[in-house]
Amino acid sequence: MKVIREVLQGGTAYLEARGIEGARHSMQSLLVHVLGCNRTWLYLHYEDPLPEEKLEPLRALLRRRGKGEPLQHLLGSTEFFRREFRTDARALIPRPETEELVELALQRLPRRPGLRLLDMGCGSGVIGITLALELADCRPTVVMADVSEAALALALENATALRARVSTLHSDLFAAWDAPVEGSLPPAEGCFEALLANLPYVPEGESVSVEVRHDPAGALYGGADGLDVVRRFLREALPHAAAGALVMLEVGHDQGETVRALMEQLGYERTELLHDCSGKARFPLGYAPSRSEEGAADA
Repeated sequence: MKVIREVLQGGTAYLEARGIEGARHSMQSLLVHVLGCNRTWLYLHYEDPLPEEKLEPLRALLRRRGKGEPLQHLLGSTEFFRREFRTDARALIPRPETEELVELALQRLPRRPGLRLLDMGCGSGVIGITLALELADCRPTVVMADVSEAALALALENATALRARVSTLHSDLFAAWDAPVEGSLPPAEGCFEALLANLPYVPEGESVSVEVRHDPAGALYGGADGLDVVRRFLREALPHAAAGALVMLEVGHDQGETVRALMEQLGYERTELLHDCSGKARFPLGYAPSRSEEGAADA
């Protein structure tokens, strides 16, 4: 019977041979998952034997990881802003850059009671839920919208598990507000004071990693240059943004200046382009003008 150390070494070598990045981390995570322990326990029990009833499910997960299936899908969750969120093929796996987007937004949001926030293209809900929980003292109104009903179901599961006060809305960008379906319940009234979005921005035909290919294509690709959905969002957002509302996006590492310039052309004020921790300019932001209707007409 093999001990944990031998299984860890063998699994790491298996993943390395298949070009999996962070092979040792993946193998440790799979062991922790199968054994129902934490990493500290694992480190302290390296010489413990691993029974066959644990090895069988571990081998199955290891084979899937070796084929490039994301670790987050295999574990069923990922950490975001110190909280565990459910993750699966219904929505994009939350990336570290999106945590940075939330952190930067929190630095700029007013701490006002009843703040109205929109998470557009919410996916698994990490942005909207995190804002709702981090700003809980302000009792914000948080709406999470997505064109994918499957993603909205996942977002609602996460909101329920984390006890976040949010609402979800099925909408292709602002279609549910601008042209509500007959017989459906109307979305919440009013203009938003902050609108955050992590929308599809990968150009069609651009090569992505094996792991990213497990994300829904509709959440990845945004037309020839990747910005089709982003352009629509920036135009359609103006009538739904309160005067001076913060509008902030996450985009590709080489798209930030293009999007910032577009925001300026559309009438957004005090536009900026913020960098992530690796120095890539991927967070364009601006503030809605006093008269959003004029910006929308110019677009």
